[in-house]
Amino acid sequence: MGVPRGIEMDEEYFMPAGSNAKRERQYEHIKESQEERGSSEKCAKEIAARTVNKERARSGESRTASRTSTKDKKSAYERGGERSHQGAQGPTKDQLYAEAKKKNIDGRSSMNKAELRKALGR
Repeated sequence: MGVPRGIEMDEEYFMPAGSNAKRERQYEHIKESQEERGSSEKCAKEIAARTVNKERARSGESRTASRTSTKDKKSAYERGGERSHQGAQGPTKDQLYAEAKKKNIDGRSSMNKAELRKALGR
């Protein structure tokens, strides 16, 4: 297994000084789990550090935090793809159709993507 998409390998990625025992244990656990999954030690360390730092930001333990670190109070699993398909083309036709079905929009089966967007008010 290589480096997960979107993660740049950084030679100097580590746990910040002054981390508490709980965060140290969390770091070690994540690092070991990543190594068991086949990640290199370097990649496992970076993933573990990023994960722990994000948790520190969410709980207010760090001085600075990114907007996504503090905004997302749910795990990726709990978010269930809330931020998926927010790119240039937006949600897929199937996703728009599913939303139209939930809202019981008439004529949805014959609509194209643009028409579904318009019917949903996007």
